[in-house]
Amino acid sequence: MTDRRDPKIPDEAGQYEIRLEGRLDSRWAAWFDGLALTHDSDGTTVLRGPVADQAALHGLLQKVRDMGLPLVSVICVEPDRGGTADVQL
Repeated sequence: MTDRRDPKIPDEAGQYEIRLEGRLDSRWAAWFDGLALTHDSDGTTVLRGPVADQAALHGLLQKVRDMGLPLVSVICVEPDRGGTADVQL
């Protein structure tokens, strides 16, 4: 059987940055599994922190969808390699 996974998209635990359009109040950080919530000068909100696996990432993205928040980008930050795998939406 052929492995159809994209090698650029990790399927294990990692650090992620999820950028949302607009400003989300800091009280929402706990609802997003304790990810750090910051505001950038461009008017976006960034959620940062460890995500256990792809299932957990999908859970976070479902919360974003359920809140009706415009999703700007999802970035897997790979601290061991010093780079990022960036998926812009």
